[in-house]
Amino acid sequence: MRDFLKKACLAACGSGLAMAVSVSAVHANEWPTDDVRLVVPYAPGGTTDVLSRRVADLLQEELDANVVVENRPGAGSTVATGRLARGGRDVDHTILMASPGHTIGAAIYPDLAYDPVEDFVFLQNLIDIPNVMVVPADSPYDSVAEFVEAAKEQNMTFSHSGVGSSIHMSGELFKTLTETNMTAVPFAGSGAALPALLGGDVDVSFENMPTVLSHIQSGDLKALAVTSAERSEHLPDVPTLREVGDYNLDQFVTTAWFGLIAHESFPEEAQDAMHEALGAVMQREEFVNFADQLGAEPGQVAGEEFKQFIAQEVERWQDVAEQAGISQ
Repeated sequence: MRDFLKKACLAACGSGLAMAVSVSAVHANEWPTDDVRLVVPYAPGGTTDVLSRRVADLLQEELDANVVVENRPGAGSTVATGRLARGGRDVDHTILMASPGHTIGAAIYPDLAYDPVEDFVFLQNLIDIPNVMVVPADSPYDSVAEFVEAAKEQNMTFSHSGVGSSIHMSGELFKTLTETNMTAVPFAGSGAALPALLGGDVDVSFENMPTVLSHIQSGDLKALAVTSAERSEHLPDVPTLREVGDYNLDQFVTTAWFGLIAHESFPEEAQDAMHEALGAVMQREEFVNFADQLGAEPGQVAGEEFKQFIAQEVERWQDVAEQAGISQ
């Protein structure tokens, strides 16, 4: 797995590295000239925060500058993102760790004061974490097909970590595509949702892999499918939802992605320096090992490709939110 991640990181960073200038040229441009602020749009302790702090530690070594992590939670990441979009005097040295909340927020908060695509520079998608369709150990369903057939006849419940989370929207997407009877049951985070799933109080969840992997391996939960395009090396015997073939699930691919963005006016020399530094970070053993622990795959897009991915995600989640009647 480690060798795979190293090779994939090299390939994934190619587009970003191609845009970067040499180290000597970066130094000649003298960016950064101040501390770099890495904004986390969620509270401390979650996956976004932990990843951001690990990246900050490695990034400051590559940039030879302080990288200060700042948590600004609120409204599914839109508070911090909106502040970044407004700019300010330190915008030239501010980056933000974006995640599915960036695109989902645009779908469920119709009155945002910013454009999730055009108001930002998209630097590098760092990692993608699959969600896993899991049921309690004593669930009578051993396959996606069995679950779908049952859910067409009776109402099922699925837990999630909060309205607009990738876990929530994955469940809504599944419900829409399969035309099944499913009711969302919200919890205040995955930590609160997990006991209900383990105890059989809900029928299914589409949880992030790091939350449920150990419980799958111990037999406390059954994994029916992963939501990524390809099978996970951590769960090689678990099919993707696309493999099911029926129920429109050939269209189902979603992951919890994480990547760095900046204000649209982020200087060209800063973009060059960040591409160079992030390419180096993603190849470092510390980063590869950390991604492996999360069950993550390396990010595949940077720059303009990353922006195009975001635009497609915004459109997709707007459609799902509309069909599910979700609005904040």
